[in-house]
Amino acid sequence: MDIATLLGYALGLGLITWSMAHNGIAGLALFVHGPAAAVVCGGSFAAIMIHFPLSDVKNLFKIILKNFLNKIPEPTDEIDRIIEYANLARKEGLLALEGKLKDVNDPFFAKGIQLVIDGFSAQTVRDILELEAEVEKQRHAIGKKMLEQLGTFAPAFGMVETLIGLVQMLSNLSDPSKIGAGMAGALVGTFYGAFVANMVMLPMAGKLDIRSKQEYQMRELMIEGIVAIQSGEKPQLIKEKLKGFLPPSVRAKVAA
Repeated sequence: MDIATLLGYALGLGLITWSMAHNGIAGLALFVHGPAAAVVCGGSFAAIMIHFPLSDVKNLFKIILKNFLNKIPEPTDEIDRIIEYANLARKEGLLALEGKLKDVNDPFFAKGIQLVIDGFSAQTVRDILELEAEVEKQRHAIGKKMLEQLGTFAPAFGMVETLIGLVQMLSNLSDPSKIGAGMAGALVGTFYGAFVANMVMLPMAGKLDIRSKQEYQMRELMIEGIVAIQSGEKPQLIKEKLKGFLPPSVRAKVAA
């Protein structure tokens, strides 16, 4: 669970709710508008279905969940594991790594170790893993693009709802006492669009982009380590090489 994401949403929603309810519960009720929510959320989702293939849209919910549930391993832990495997392979041979596969939860790392066990050359292992990492990166880019498009469509549909409300209000000006309420209701759509875009979708897209880059860097670290194991390099040399993926302040944490 990503604590920063939860804290961010709690703080943002709390501040907005506090502002909406500043004049009491009646003030909060002014922002409850079913048609506006339907046009903004439903319209944005409809535009996404037009913009992207259905195969991508079906993964939208999983993409949103990644902002809350996805956890990237610490690079120092991965380096320590690679060094452990390198020591084992150096002492007992590459086939000894097969007993470690059951403890590997990352399919990417497990596939790399399996390729090493199967006897593929270091260059072949690198080519296969780099291709898989690049395809994974492209999938993440599509998810980020969908969230960005939702952040673009939501304010537009909020404006559409506002225009609908204004047309309905202006079509009936016989009772001036209702103009204020009609104008307020029309502007709720604009509020919903701005809220969905700037509090939900665009921050999610930004975090997904950062995580995608972190994950791709982790894949590069794994590839270098796995290829080094296949090449029979000394564990100490592998460790020094992989430290290049770490900031200077973190390199000292790598186990000796």
